[in-house]
Amino acid sequence: MASIGGKSRLKTVYKNKRSIGPLHTCGSVAVSGDGSKLITCVAEEAVLTNILTGEEICRFAGDTQSITSLCLTPSASQLIIFTSTPSLRVYDVPTAAAKNKIHPVRVVARAHDAPVHVCTIDPSSTYLASGSADGVVKVWDIKRGYITHVFKGHGGIVSALKFNFPQDPSVVVPQNIHQLITASVDTRIRIFDLTATANKGDQGALRPIAILEGHVSVPRGLDVTPDGKWLISGGRDSVVLVWNLHAKSTGAKFAEATKGKGKGNSPVLAQTIPVMERVEAVGFLQAGDSVPSSSASQLRFYTAGEKGIVRIWDVKGSSVLYSLGQVADPLTEDQEEQRQILEAVYLPSISTIASVHADQNILFYDLNTRNLHRQLIGFNDEIVDAVFLSPNAPKFVDSHIAFATNSSLIRVYSATGLDARLLAGHTEIVLSLDHGAGGKLFASGSKDRSVRLWAPAHSNDDLPTEWGCIAICEGHAESVGAIAMSRTSDEGGTTGVQFMFSGSQDRTIKMWYIGDVPLVFDASQHGENIVKCKSLTTHKAHEKDINSLDVSPNDRLLASGSQDRTAKVYEINFSRATGDRSANGEIKLLGTCKGHKRGVWTVRFGRSERVLATGSGDKTVKLWNLEDFTCVKTFEGHTNSVLRVDFINHDMQLVTSASDGLVKLWNVREEECTATMDNHEDKVWALAVSSNERTIVSAAADSVVTFWQDCTEEQEQENEAKRSELVLREQDFMNYLSLHDYRKAIQLALAMQQPGRLLSLFKDIRATPSESPADVSSVTGNGAVDEVLRTLGGSDLARLLRYVRDWNPNAKTSGVAQGVLYAVMKLRSADDVIAAFTDEAQEGILQSSGQESVKSTASGNTALKELVDSMIPYTERHLSRMDRLVQDSFVVDYILSEMDDGMFDGQDIDTMDVDTEVRS
Repeated sequence: MASIGGKSRLKTVYKNKRSIGPLHTCGSVAVSGDGSKLITCVAEEAVLTNILTGEEICRFAGDTQSITSLCLTPSASQLIIFTSTPSLRVYDVPTAAAKNKIHPVRVVARAHDAPVHVCTIDPSSTYLASGSADGVVKVWDIKRGYITHVFKGHGGIVSALKFNFPQDPSVVVPQNIHQLITASVDTRIRIFDLTATANKGDQGALRPIAILEGHVSVPRGLDVTPDGKWLISGGRDSVVLVWNLHAKSTGAKFAEATKGKGKGNSPVLAQTIPVMERVEAVGFLQAGDSVPSSSASQLRFYTAGEKGIVRIWDVKGSSVLYSLGQVADPLTEDQEEQRQILEAVYLPSISTIASVHADQNILFYDLNTRNLHRQLIGFNDEIVDAVFLSPNAPKFVDSHIAFATNSSLIRVYSATGLDARLLAGHTEIVLSLDHGAGGKLFASGSKDRSVRLWAPAHSNDDLPTEWGCIAICEGHAESVGAIAMSRTSDEGGTTGVQFMFSGSQDRTIKMWYIGDVPLVFDASQHGENIVKCKSLTTHKAHEKDINSLDVSPNDRLLASGSQDRTAKVYEINFSRATGDRSANGEIKLLGTCKGHKRGVWTVRFGRSERVLATGSGDKTVKLWNLEDFTCVKTFEGHTNSVLRVDFINHDMQLVTSASDGLVKLWNVREEECTATMDNHEDKVWALAVSSNERTIVSAAADSVVTFWQDCTEEQEQENEAKRSELVLREQDFMNYLSLHDYRKAIQLALAMQQPGRLLSLFKDIRATPSESPADVSSVTGNGAVDEVLRTLGGSDLARLLRYVRDWNPNAKTSGVAQGVLYAVMKLRSADDVIAAFTDEAQEGILQSSGQESVKSTASGNTALKELVDSMIPYTERHLSRMDRLVQDSFVVDYILSEMDDGMFDGQDIDTMDVDTEVRS
């Protein structure tokens, strides 16, 4: 919205509404049981995020070392983190957003002798198991913080851990089983009895009660059914093994499979299932997730690994029931490595499986619908362009936003959360984006020298999230760095967008006819019906790379910006296809805008005025008249190259982004910067303005996306409320003065933070002393004022002393300052003054730990010392001046006394003699 009451606003104000930063860059991932909270690793810190809203709840303070493993208690109340030190850190998980970092409640400086790569917590949130690279497994009591068991003997790095605490009362299996199952790089699976070890305490109890052999490579996943009867293991040998932990209670078919392979309750191998991929995660599905109950012959499990998909298996038939995720076309070795799944988390309470991929993306699959429910992108790398999309216009406008990053994949985010989709099609890095009229269709240009058009897929939902490629434009000889689609819609046409321009490093501009492409992507075609667009014309435009293109709002003009330091304006001549006549189009050069000293990075037409804005590497923005192509205004203020520019507020303001990491708002009429918005640490390549101008999105090379929200109305209302409140307070202040209610007047002046009024009040009190006996004996000459100073609150007392410090240097106001200071020293103790500055320092400091209290006390003491040090020199100067005045007054006293004694009786007094005597 660019106007209030139909009139343009002279100044629009934006504030940082929310940001999307790196979510997951390395390490493990933990998800709460209800699927609402996600814990990821960003650099050396763990981050807690609300999955539903996309809000970052808090960060957990680390020890500046990388995180090697983490896990969350089933109750989501505590977080366990192991770092490469290797230290163990226990945190309490907050339920609400916290401004400060969360510090650990317990730290074990050296929990292991080698880094810990796997850890897990038992279902009761009582015990923690950790496995290190030296083959040692330790079991910890989380609440009390001590080690209960130490298991050695693993032949190398511990690769997987799983507690076996049967909790099914309906089965005959004994329920007093407390076991820990481990796997290591020696391919063996070991089962340890925690109860026996705790009771016996001898060295024999530290040995495993069973060692399972069957894998020929590292087992990476372990899981046990809730009743404790079945164990499943999956490894990098591309097989999944199903183990019967209690042979006596097997079903008929499994009894036949395990006949003669074990005695009593010894674990036996029940089934071997080849899965044809390296398995990184495996687990049983519980009843209710579109599968029967976990009886012996009806077990279901999932696998995830190198193929990047999650597959649901039937144990009985050793077959795949269905797959979650798309099987991509043949990929390169690097693409396959990035696609593989490193970890999978099963959330039975919401029937969801979350998979963590090597490309740092996290996908959530709904087992009921068997579809991708949510996708979170961990790291966007360098973002180079952005554009708003409206797939459901006019019902929902600007509901999505697409980003081009340092990747061949396009990111399409929901404008209200973290849910995103990755669009594959280009084979090289995507450099530019633009949307057509209405925002349903958008185009992308890439280093692969092609342009692709994308559209939303058919969906019954209000906000579709699936997109697909519907057309491709090929013909450029170099990278396509600029895209511009037509701005007007053809209501009678299929798409409403008839043509498009592309600019390339081959220094040419191509015009493409896209009037026959569909508006909706048909997912059932699997991308087989991609339209190949026709080039209408090719124009040699510049002497160097073309950086930017823009089409005027009426589709009559085209502007281009290049590294050759010029911007050019062309006339567009286009005729639609009618009958048997094909569409025709060409561009004609109208003029060249010269004046920039470096390459032109961006060009943009005004929405309502015949002007063109350009941003350049010379750190300036220029406004050009389209009648004679002369520069009419130049905006200076950025300290580095201006990369993006756009008009807002009926062309009365400009918004720019630059390599200095800043976004600036400019008043076009005054040629001045009205606001600077800072939330980036690197070049801001991408800038997008919503259709109603309520939101500006900036994205930079630091992988941070910032949503700037229009807060003009809110700020105006807030300012008006403050003005009204100030008027009422000022009236109350005058009323208190007229009633001689100095107590309330002083408190109100301090609350309004108006030292001038307070100074006038104290002057009036000194000038009009009261004759009341109580006031005569008071320190300040007024008993009410003494009472105010005696009972003044801590922060108010500190503020008053700061005003005294400001009054003290001036000789005209020093008397009031010294009088108030004397009264405070007489009426308040030194401890009160120290406490006042401590209280002031504590205001605004969130008391999250004892360290904050120490910090606020030190800050208060420092502030008091600075105040005293600044007052002493002027006070000593005033004292010296008063001493000189007192000495001079003795001369006057002497003369007057001599006059009274008749020293000059009968003599003529020469005026000059008197003056000489006085001077002496």
